Amino acid sequence: MNLIELNKADRIGLEPGPLSAWITFFKHWQEELTMANVAHEPVKKAMSRIRELSADEEARRLAFVRERALRDEVSFLNDARREGREDVARGMILKTNLDDPEIADIAELSVAEVAHLRAELKH
Repeated sequence: MNLIELNKADRIGLEPGPLSAWITFFKHWQEELTMANVAHEPVKKAMSRIRELSADEEARRLAFVRERALRDEVSFLNDARREGREDVARGMILKTNLDDPEIADIAELSVAEVAHLRAELKH
């Protein structure tokens, strides 16, 4: 596996080849002249697929809807994780003698967040 920051890729001086072709694709896929010089067949195939999807309005709409659904799912999962951590913290506040920094460490919340939860529970 190769991990390369795309913003730094030009500075490492890669030899022409598959990795260089993919980096070019990810950085310059919207530049027709640049992409015309890429010879790596899988990159050419990916570029062709992008052109097909871009030309078809329904495919673009479906891609947009799918992307939005994926972002929503990530957001919902993050919210659920956060709610779970808050529930754990509430339980520790109510059932233990741990202080806020200890609870924050265990529940992966900030000390301020735990203090806020503790204040909510007092009311």
